Formats: sequence, structure tokens, C-alpha cells
Amino acid sequence: MTRRFRPEATDIATALALLTRIPVRAGFARSAEAAWAFPLAGLAVGLVAGAVATIAGWLGLGAGLIAGFALAALVITTGAMHEDGLADCADGFWGGFERIRRLEIMRDSRIGAYGVIALILALLLRFTALSTLAHDDLIVTATIAAAMLSRAALPYLMVLMPPARKDGLSVTTGRPPRDAASLGAVVAFLLSWLVVGFVPTVVAASAIVGTAYLTSRIATAKIGGQTGDVLGATQLLGEIAALTVFATLA
Repeated sequence: MTRRFRPEATDIATALALLTRIPVRAGFARSAEAAWAFPLAGLAVGLVAGAVATIAGWLGLGAGLIAGFALAALVITTGAMHEDGLADCADGFWGGFERIRRLEIMRDSRIGAYGVIALILALLLRFTALSTLAHDDLIVTATIAAAMLSRAALPYLMVLMPPARKDGLSVTTGRPPRDAASLGAVVAFLLSWLVVGFVPTVVAASAIVGTAYLTSRIATAKIGGQTGDVLGATQLLGEIAALTVFATLA
């Protein structure tokens, strides 16, 4: 008989330990079950970036500087793990011609031209969107919502896609229960609705779903599944999609 999934308070600390550099005491026995709390880790990241943006605004800094400091806070709080995932995917997917070679490149600590270009574009797009939001005084709420919604997509990829490797973070974490993925999506949607409103949340969530689907299709074609790098790239691209939506609707 399959054990029924039940969320636990300790899952929040586990999610923070897995997805951020915020110092917390956490166990990893429930790493898969804790996937429902990924959006709450995003909430913490968004709150840190939002606090930095708020302080920058109090100091009278311009929209560009507010956006720059908020972006720096996002990168530092996560330890740039999602940026690293995007760079590794870009190098591996388009730097190798066979599945095994692509996976080898993704594990290589060195960065290639594809990775550099992907990072530059990702930082530029986020900075531009955040600058627009800072100009319209929406940067705090939009950053929080984008951080939560983009992380809600990750458990679904872990559920629906097989691991591309026999080892690595994705394998050790395991596949979350479907109920955990669904709960995470509900948590992210409701909290985002609370901070940015219903329509922006629906549009941003739809954009993230489309982005995650496209990323999953490319990953399946290139390496036959998902890895920690694929999850990181998916989060970052989803965040860019959400911020773009919020900036457009501002």
C-alpha cells in the first residue's frame, strides 16, 4: 500500500537548504517530499531581493541601480546555482553531438562560449525587466511572485521526466509525489495572487508552464531526461518569463 503524502514543517528547511545558501539546519531524508516547499524557498529569495530593492529605493537610487542590486541579491542568495545550471545546459546541449558527450560537458567545471552567452543574455533580460518594474515601483512584489512561481515548475519536471544520469543531485533527491508537486503549485499560485493579483499570476504561470515544457522537450531530445542543471535552467528561464510578463503588464 502506497504511503499517503503529508507535508511537514521541516520540509521548508529542507527546501531552503536545497535551493538557497540561506544557513538553516535541515535533514535530507524527505528531499523528494519537500518539493512542495520549493516555492517557499523562492519566497525567501524574493523577500531578500525585495528588501535590498526597498533599501536601494529609500537611498534614492535610480531604477537601474535598484534593479542591479536586486539582481545581485537574487544571485547571491541562491549561490548562482540556477545560473550555473543554465550555463552547463547551454554548453552541453549545443557543445556536444552525442548524449554521453553532452552529459560530460555539463559536468565539466569549465565554461564555454554557449554558457557565457546564455549567462549574459539571462542577466541582461532580468536586469531589463527589473529596471522596468523598479521604475513603476513594482519590483518587490514582482520579484517575490516570479521567484515562487518559477520554482513551482521544478517538482513537475522531477515527476514527469526520468533522470538523465544514474547519479547526481536529481537522482539522490528522488521523484516527488505528485501530490507534493500539486501542493507546491497551489501554494505558489495563491501567494502570487496575494502579492501581484489574479490576472498577472495567471499570465505569468502560463508563461512559466510554456517555458518549462519547451525546456523539457529540449532536454529530452538532447540528453534523454532531466538533471540538476536542467532544473536550474528551467527555474531561471521561468523567472525571466514571469518577470517579462509582469514588466509588460506594469
